[in-house]
Amino acid sequence: MTSSFDITRLNPWKRTRVGLVLLSCLACAAVFQPLRSGAVELRGSTVFLRAPWKVDLRSYYTNVFERWAEYYFTLTLAEDAGASLGGLTIQQTRGADWQFPFSPERTRAFLGQPRQGGAPVPVEASFDPSLRRFKLSFPEPIPPGNTITVMIKPWHNPAQADTYMFQVEAIPAGPNPIPSAVGSGTLRIYSIDRY
Repeated sequence: MTSSFDITRLNPWKRTRVGLVLLSCLACAAVFQPLRSGAVELRGSTVFLRAPWKVDLRSYYTNVFERWAEYYFTLTLAEDAGASLGGLTIQQTRGADWQFPFSPERTRAFLGQPRQGGAPVPVEASFDPSLRRFKLSFPEPIPPGNTITVMIKPWHNPAQADTYMFQVEAIPAGPNPIPSAVGSGTLRIYSIDRY
């Protein structure tokens, strides 16, 4: 015995609900179109389906004026991110010293966590001192499922002890990318105890 579903046997209200559900599914299929690169396109823009949601910031030199400082920003792309990582923006949003300089040409990126020797990743960096913002791009986008660390290098740590915060945005690889806020990295800079 075979059975089949006959929508005409439903009352008009239930038929309307079934029709709306089917129409919604078709609309989603038309709006979210996979690009050749595996990214997801929404109305002509590339988006993350599941953007990175957390950034870790580490530095192993945390006293004022230290010249060996390196700031490591680490984030992970989910397997179902929907797009590769094409770039990042990192912007200082808090801290007593708004003048300490960076050296963008010494920026590095690699897969994995700091001090674990991951494979290097090509990265291009620029820094706007008036906005206190780094723009980073990855010529070879980072595929979903990877953890990446970017190291930015100041000429020296800030001159004043304080809690410094850096807002991070992830940029999907593809046409007309829509950035996603990842979160803030927090860095505590200490004064040198002279006693």
